[in-house]
Amino acid sequence: MRILVIEDDAVLLDGLKVGLGLAGFSADTVSTLSDAMAAIESDSFDAIVLDRMLPDGSGLDLLRAMRAARNRTPVLLLTAKDAVTDRIDGLDAGADDYLGKPFDLDEVAARLRAITRRAEGRATPKLTWEEITLDPASMEVLKNGETIGLSRREFAVLVALMENPTMVHSKQSLETRLYGWQEEIESNTIEVHVHKLRHKLGATSIETVRGVGYRMGKA
Repeated sequence: MRILVIEDDAVLLDGLKVGLGLAGFSADTVSTLSDAMAAIESDSFDAIVLDRMLPDGSGLDLLRAMRAARNRTPVLLLTAKDAVTDRIDGLDAGADDYLGKPFDLDEVAARLRAITRRAEGRATPKLTWEEITLDPASMEVLKNGETIGLSRREFAVLVALMENPTMVHSKQSLETRLYGWQEEIESNTIEVHVHKLRHKLGATSIETVRGVGYRMGKA
């Protein structure tokens, strides 16, 4: 799951990137309103973590501009301004959730999973397909009740496929979900991850649609 984190505190920004990475997210980071606007206009994200007070403006202005442009990307506001009126202002500006500082990284991850799940219209936190069950919170994958050990990248590919199991996902779209702007991507990275997933889940678990991409197959 690809996240944009907008935060001007360098230490906090780095902590969010590392912490969310350990929770299975791929986090791109910016520290100004102008860089955030450029990122949102040029790319797409599964969710956004937004600081309310930025050095060149208010995060709420960015949020209002996004919603006015019909950008429905789920947004989690993180801010030191945590009075009831501040939370109301943030939610009324279009935020999907609001979390005051200081915060717990596990709670940030949980809230991101919740707002993206609601955006996708899913009622349950777990993803299922055939005999495979995936829990984004615990990063656990089961097949026929047996735990399947996956690397972080393998898990991220499987999440992307299982969120829309019948849709064909292009190699580029999967790379976007896994890697940030500054991460180098080898030409056969997705193919390697898919190969390893098939080895662990079954040869027919992921189907190749030649010339287009991948989708879930028969487990």
